[in-house]
Amino acid sequence: MNFSKTLKNLFLLFLVVMLAFSACKNKREGNPKVLIFSKTAGFVHESIPDGIAAIQKLGAENGFDVDQTQNAEDINEENLAKYAAVIWLSTTGDVLDHYQEADFERYIQSGGGYVGIHAAADTEYEWGWYGKLVGGYFADHPGINDPHPNVQKGIVTRTAEKHPSVNFLPESWERTDEWYSYKKVNPDTKKLLMLDESSYQGGLDMGEHPIAWYHDFDGGRAFYTGGGHTKESYQEEDFLKHLLAGIQYAIGENLELDYTAATSKRAPEENRFTKTYLSMGEFTEPTEMTILPNLDILVAQRRGEILYFNNETEKLEEVAKLNVYWKSEVPGVNAEEGLMGIQKDPNYASN
Repeated sequence: MNFSKTLKNLFLLFLVVMLAFSACKNKREGNPKVLIFSKTAGFVHESIPDGIAAIQKLGAENGFDVDQTQNAEDINEENLAKYAAVIWLSTTGDVLDHYQEADFERYIQSGGGYVGIHAAADTEYEWGWYGKLVGGYFADHPGINDPHPNVQKGIVTRTAEKHPSVNFLPESWERTDEWYSYKKVNPDTKKLLMLDESSYQGGLDMGEHPIAWYHDFDGGRAFYTGGGHTKESYQEEDFLKHLLAGIQYAIGENLELDYTAATSKRAPEENRFTKTYLSMGEFTEPTEMTILPNLDILVAQRRGEILYFNNETEKLEEVAKLNVYWKSEVPGVNAEEGLMGIQKDPNYASN
């Protein structure tokens, strides 16, 4: 009998048992819960109620519970902790404030799941983290910059990427929808479906045109599908199977969130701060300030002035003026250049 080999096998068995125990310990009790978030600050898709009803039906038939909200105040750390995944259903525009954005980042970083449907890519253009999460931003669709109808038949083809959301589909899948083109496409996503641009008319040509993808991102899981503009999409068997598998991927193992893994910080409430006016002096297009080690402040203005605020005397005065180009002599032309910023020397305190 090889005692060393037996001991090694027992040790490996112990590790497997401990890993399984740890996974069970972190698994939530009961059915997974998902939250449908469908707030719109731009175009409102009339298919949103159909999408909510379809996802609720998928949940009832496949063992996950579904809540839904249009209220951005529900995107907070305490509420999000209940959900294995959040489904952004045709959201549009700027839907979250900076408090809610920070809490949603922390949710994903702690192991949460994200599903984006259709106009979820037409959302939060100024929030770069979200753009990487969703995987790309809406750029165009037929009918915006051309006379073609926005809803058309198109052909979607599978990539070589294997995933339950596409494995059952034919190699060439013809369906009717509003076909988005995208910008700022995240190269790190795993592309699942490509849109054949020759199969429909209008819209922005991308060349390589992904229309569905997934990826592990910043500690969580994200799935996006460009389909879902039409009410009929949510009666379409293959689209619903595609969407279901994407939701199940985002749910993952239905583990408790681990907020110790979050790297984003919660935004502090405004009531923790007081506003103090240092100077009511005259400003003309200030662009940036830099704070010196003794808490004096230098302020740059677009027209070239450098203002100095003395923290001890609380006086504001102009101490320099740079000869910068800030206006045009050409009639009707507005120059927007000038002195754009100011920074103190990194070694200011010593030199």
